[in-house]
Order: sequence, then C-alpha cells, then structure tokens
Amino acid sequence: MPMNAMNAQPGTGAMPAMPSGMVAMPNGSMPMGAMPSGMPITNTAATFIPVPGREESYVENILRMNLGKVATIYMTYENNSEWNAKIFKGVLEAAGRDHIIISDPATGMRFLLLTLNLDYITFDEPLVYNLPFGQGVNPGMRR
Repeated sequence: MPMNAMNAQPGTGAMPAMPSGMVAMPNGSMPMGAMPSGMPITNTAATFIPVPGREESYVENILRMNLGKVATIYMTYENNSEWNAKIFKGVLEAAGRDHIIISDPATGMRFLLLTLNLDYITFDEPLVYNLPFGQGVNPGMRR
C-alpha cells in the first residue's frame, strides 16, 4: 500500500510531511519542478559555488547601451510570399533577449521586432559599447 506523505509520522523513518497533492520520490526527494513555493531546496549530492558576474557581449546588451539612438534594422522573413526582407528604421526604445522595440518619430508607430529574424543593425552615429570583462566604456567605437 503506497504511503501518502501527509500521513508520515516524525521520527519513524517515513517520508517527511508535505503539502496536499505533493508526493515524495522513494528516496525522499521531490521531482524536478514540484517544489512548492516557500520550501527550502536542499541538495546533499553537490555543492554550488556562485560564479562572479562577467560582462557578456550580446546584441541585447549592446542595444541597451544605445537606447535613444536611431537604428536601421535589417530583417529576413523566410517563406513569406509578400516580402522576404524588410528594413525598419526608428528610435531604439528597448531590447530584450528575443526582441527589439523601435518607434518612428514621425508617426509615433512602435514596432516589436523578433531577433529571430534579425540580420544586422546599422547606426548613423558612434555606439556606446562596454567592452567585456569590465575593461571600460568606449563611447565612440570606430573601426
């Protein structure tokens, strides 16, 4: 007969008591993703040592350093019979892991563009670029 975790008695070697609907694995651990909110997470098999933060040079981070600048964004849309490639130009408002938001100052129209379709971006002015590993800011990067 399976033991319900809620019926376990302390000090008897039975599985620990858990909230209703939660069932422990045979070794007493919880399945991945099954830990209820507020319960401490313990792991006796491994020790996790935090790694110091390190600057990563990703497109989203470079775009965030240049918010407010006018960008020309070149996108490609595969299998689109109306248009395969499209160019968007506007003020860079926001950038995330999978998207870019620009606005057209003339019309006020805002565009949410998925980076999945991004080919490249051009700017008509120098970029602010924080070099990786804390080497400083280069406000006029030119090559």
